Formats: sequence, structure tokens, C-alpha cells
Amino acid sequence: MKIRAAIVREAGGPLVIEDVELAEPCVGEMLVKITASGFCHTDELVRIQALPVPLPAVLGHEGCGIVEKTGEGVTGFKPGDRVAISFGFCGTCEQCYAGVPTLCESFLRINFQGVQADGTSRLSQDGKTLSTLFGQSSFATYAVVNERSVVKIPDDVPLEITGPLGCGIQTGAGAVLNRLKPRPGSSIVVFGCGSVGLSAVMAAKIAGCDKIIGVDVVPARLEAALKFGATHVIDGAKTDDIAGEVRKLTRIGADASVDTTGKEMGPRTALKCVRAGGSAVVVGGGGDVMISIEEDLMGGGRSLIGVVEGDSNPKLFIPELIEHYRAGRFPFDQMITYYDFEDISAAMEDALSGKVIKAILRME
Repeated sequence: MKIRAAIVREAGGPLVIEDVELAEPCVGEMLVKITASGFCHTDELVRIQALPVPLPAVLGHEGCGIVEKTGEGVTGFKPGDRVAISFGFCGTCEQCYAGVPTLCESFLRINFQGVQADGTSRLSQDGKTLSTLFGQSSFATYAVVNERSVVKIPDDVPLEITGPLGCGIQTGAGAVLNRLKPRPGSSIVVFGCGSVGLSAVMAAKIAGCDKIIGVDVVPARLEAALKFGATHVIDGAKTDDIAGEVRKLTRIGADASVDTTGKEMGPRTALKCVRAGGSAVVVGGGGDVMISIEEDLMGGGRSLIGVVEGDSNPKLFIPELIEHYRAGRFPFDQMITYYDFEDISAAMEDALSGKVIKAILRME
């Protein structure tokens, strides 16, 4: 079928909306009419080829919409179901069977090598294959996705807000709730107060952290951190010794930290802010980092932990986040600014500049 989709053709090139062909769903897949899709920093990393997904590609990986058709073998969904779409995984490797799909042996292939789980793409233009991102490519009016990646959305939850639950929001919240699991009364530092970092801030509040410290260089994002649950903020642009400021607030350093910045010095700074025995989680992709084993890790018994997609099993964690949202504990919808699909370039520019926290494209 013919659909509209945003294509990037070369490194750093524009996202151009064009007509493309979408194949029918195969075994275990379904056709979803995309109603909205979040813009995530990972989309930008692919656009500039910091993440080398084969080009040309249709980007977008925080989609949501309505199931239109199901392929052979799909039993858990039917046409008309409201769904959010998350990352792809094989469902058959040891990690998937253990309930840890973020560590799937085929994670990189399915999500970043331009193909679905079966090694092929459902997208083409003029007879030439287009790469898929995260097994969904949701910067489009329709997508074919594997049922493993899809989560039903209750009727009382606005569908258009739920796409980012599949990536950025579950990444930040999951880093705290699934991996760090802070005890009530503990302290945490969150570096970067975009949508991922603010999700971590909200999760820390849910967990009962006593001191929640947000660090950013954009004043508006520091204000947002206070709105969403931070007890203190630090302006990194005006502070030479962030770790020293954290120690002033916590006496001996925070119990934990989360780095969402993707900056070269982020992981080491996050480590320096935690007390002996503390843990720093890194969720933002970046370059090589120089770590002192004695000073930063072993000497203080600290841990530096890499976390993918918030250590989330989306089938379980997205419903959990929705319950927190329903109860008023996780108001992630207040981070959102909406754009028409045709205004995708403006949405990208505003998201990357920090003008908005979370940009969502509406396809209709």
C-alpha cells in the first residue's frame, strides 16, 4: 500500500515527506495506522549517522496508533486496538526468554540495521528498499510492526501521548525504577533535564527519594525539573565543580546518579557525584570516556552501569507507567508539544535546540 513517510537520504540531510510503499504484514506482524510519533534524540543520531543505520531510511521510533490489520499468527491484537509501539527484539534468544528483551542478542540488528526480525524491510520506493528504524519507522502514516513490540493502551488514556513511552520516557523512568531501585529517603542526581532526564526525576519522586538534584545548562529545563519533582537544581553552565555542589547538598555525595546527556564527560561527572558504594547509570550515547579505576570506581566501590531502554520489558513497564500517570504521579503529558506531521523539520529544530522538551508529531 502507498503511505506518506519522512525519509532521510544522506548523513545530516533533511527529513522529507514522500510517498513510499509499505508491504503487507508477515507472520506475527500487524499494520498500524500511526496517529502520533515522538521525536527522540536517537532519531537525530541516525540522521547525522552517529548511529549508522543504512540510508535511505524512514525514521521514527516512538509511534502509537490504531491496529488496522493483523498478519498470520497474531492472537493478542485485533483491528481497532489502540496501541503504543516500542523497540524490536527477537523473542527467542536466551535474554528474551529470561524476560530481558533490552539485552536481546539481535537488538542491534533489528533496531539499527534497517530490517525487521526476519532480516527484511517492509518499506520501499520505486522498487528500492528503504531501511526501517526500531522495527517500526513511525514517521509515517502507517507502519508494519511485530506484535512483540506493541502494547495495548486503555481507552481512558489519550492515545497521542503514549508513543514516547516506548523509548525515551521508559528509558529515563526505567533507569531509576528498574535498575537503580532507590530506597525511600535516598538521594539522586539526574544529568540532563530533557524528556529522558525529567522522566528519571519523576521516577525518583515515585520511588520516594528525599533529595532529587537536576543538572542542566538550560534555565528553562532547570525550572521544569523543579516542576516535575526535583528538590534542587544545579546550572552546569555556571558551576565549575558540580560534584562539590552535590556534596554540599548531600554531605558525602548522592546515593545514585543518572547521566542522560550523551556528553563525553557525563559518565565521569556522574560517578564523581555519588558516594562510596553508590551507582551511576548512563543512558545517553556518547564517545569514549577516560575513567580512573582507582579514583572513580574501585577506590570508592562505585558502579558505572550502562542501561538500554530503561531495562524495560515494555509489555509490563509501559502499563506500570500508565498506572502512575492515571494516579497523577507521572504527569509526562505536561512535557509534550504537538506538531503537524508536515512540520517535522520545525519539530526537530525545536527539540534539538531545547525550545521544547518532547515534540510529538500528529499524523492527522
